[in-house]
Amino acid sequence: MSITVHHLNNSRSQRVLWLLEELELPYTITRYQRDPKTMLAPAALKKVHPLGKSPVVVDEEANLTVAETAVIVEYLIDLAGGRMGPPDDPAEALRYRYWMHYAEGSLMPPLLLKLAMRRVPIMGRLAVRKVQPMIEVHLDFVEATLSRQEWFSGEQIGGADVMMSFPLEAACSRAGLDGSRPATMEWLDRIHARPAYKAALAQGGPYAYA
Repeated sequence: MSITVHHLNNSRSQRVLWLLEELELPYTITRYQRDPKTMLAPAALKKVHPLGKSPVVVDEEANLTVAETAVIVEYLIDLAGGRMGPPDDPAEALRYRYWMHYAEGSLMPPLLLKLAMRRVPIMGRLAVRKVQPMIEVHLDFVEATLSRQEWFSGEQIGGADVMMSFPLEAACSRAGLDGSRPATMEWLDRIHARPAYKAALAQGGPYAYA
């Protein structure tokens, strides 16, 4: 097995490194740094994938380039024989898949919108006031869920938790997630305490959200 992670600092690719450590799959890292002024990925990433985004995983043995974090997560779980994948119970498996896709499909868009609007003078600040209530609805939804269950993936940690890590870390950094939502903060503490998570930080380098 020969997996290469094209890893951009302070990006979604950090959770791919975490998953690889949890699954104990061997991998190497090709590193990229954001432009310090624009915070955009370097043009070199377009040589790996046309969109020039991270993460991208290259499985050299299979001659495959895999993009989109959720697809990468599913691909790596399959390589590991299904470890950290969906539960066997169909209803639980459906809930697992919901959180897998909710992370990027529902939670990340308002977080990104807030980040973008904060950079726009005057009108941006007005827009942020309208976006934050949308984010609060999502954070309340997440808090209610984690008040009932320990993991998004069900009884055990899994791929859905990996997917949810980046948006909730971002929300803690810049969108008002704090101790007023204790179940969510406890979930973040649990993932950050995991040996595999710490190993991924050591491999990936400085990461602003942990």
